[in-house]
Amino acid sequence: MTSAATVENQTALEKLSRLLAEDLDFHDQDSGYASHNFHAFPAKFPPQLPRKFIQSLTIPGDTVLDPMMGSGTTVLEAFLLGRKAIGFDIDPLAILLTKTKISSINQHQAIVLGKEIVSRAKFAFYRCRGEIESELSVFWDEKTRDFVNYWFSRDVQIALKAILNEIERIDDEDLRDFFKLSFSAIIITKSGGVSLALDLAHTRPHRVRSAIDWNGNVVGDLRRDALHTGRVRSKKIRSPFEEFERRFMQNLRSLLEIGLSTNQIDLFDLFEERIERPKTYVSYGNAQNIPLSSSCVDLIVTSPPYASNAIDYMRAHKFSLVWFGYSIDDLAVQRKKYIGSEGTKDVYLNTLPPNTTDIIERLSSIDRKKGLVLHRYYSEMRNVVSEMLRVLKPGGTAVFVVGNSKIRGQDVKIPECLSEIGESLGFLVPRIGVRQLDRNRRMMPAGANIDTKSQIQQRMHEEYVIGFYKPLRELL
Repeated sequence: MTSAATVENQTALEKLSRLLAEDLDFHDQDSGYASHNFHAFPAKFPPQLPRKFIQSLTIPGDTVLDPMMGSGTTVLEAFLLGRKAIGFDIDPLAILLTKTKISSINQHQAIVLGKEIVSRAKFAFYRCRGEIESELSVFWDEKTRDFVNYWFSRDVQIALKAILNEIERIDDEDLRDFFKLSFSAIIITKSGGVSLALDLAHTRPHRVRSAIDWNGNVVGDLRRDALHTGRVRSKKIRSPFEEFERRFMQNLRSLLEIGLSTNQIDLFDLFEERIERPKTYVSYGNAQNIPLSSSCVDLIVTSPPYASNAIDYMRAHKFSLVWFGYSIDDLAVQRKKYIGSEGTKDVYLNTLPPNTTDIIERLSSIDRKKGLVLHRYYSEMRNVVSEMLRVLKPGGTAVFVVGNSKIRGQDVKIPECLSEIGESLGFLVPRIGVRQLDRNRRMMPAGANIDTKSQIQQRMHEEYVIGFYKPLRELL
């Protein structure tokens, strides 16, 4: 006789399998609504992806978790849909970004305050320049100051410090974070920005050889025809004051679209019927040791990092984090904690399932160091998957959106190995879905031109969506 738990498990697996077999591309849909476009962030999945699983696998009031929340896409979607959203990350910028996306601020107060920030910062830039330069001389340690001097022109440094000084005077934490994120967004951009870097949003920055700032000052060796011939990589640096004002106004309009600002018409009904939205919780947290009790989460939707540090988030994020009091050495220590990092000293390596072990051994026979890096990645991902199994309720689902990797020409089969690891721990995996990436909209660290010899481009044409189901057990 078939048990009730067996029937329910089979029904849930069939439903999850159907969802994973459906169209997961969402190429023709707007992904910049609400506050999803607050800040550049590499390798974001479209909000329609977590929305699909949240709507299909949970009901209002259920708990949705993203333990590696990145830009907070899952957290925001769960919030909009009336679920209890929980998000963790170890990246300080990810925490600031997600908290700000779901903050409630007063529209009128934000506009007035933002205008005052710009006005006072401009006054300080032109009338109190010496004082700001004195502040900058002691603002960072020597190593961090060298980094800032290399990547930011002097006038930009003074303008940014003038803006930041005004932001730091704000008492209200939500408003202060809102303006800090707008500040960060004019530094980390897909193109443009106020630094001397190109491609910051792609996490592979390189310094321009020359630039012209908003006052017409030349930075570097700028030939007269450089901006037109392309023989020298150059850029025009816009006024930080104008960029900051443009950005906070743009972000404020995005907040108003979803009713996150008071004194505005509530437009939540654009997304869902008017429902009570539980409080959202966002905090620092390591996905290998999720700070939640067991069996308390209904659904997990997350996107683990690539192996071998293919997308180095901290490489770009430090450009704004150094302005928020972090030193280069602090951020280097933090970077080593990221899953997918290449350091292997003093790292515990788990025993892994046979196919995953075989892939690691094949890579190790070609490059021992890279084999250790891959072993670290799968060991840490085993910890993550184990923690997700623990915090999920029986009958709950974890959805992973992952990319594959080639290391030293070897396909390391990330979706297959993660599936095997999940099954070895007790998950059921009915199917691995596939979604094609839109190269024109997906911010990946790859050039605009197709290069068939580029390993990073070879692995970034598609992603894989893995469904992990935690089965119900028979009561004894």
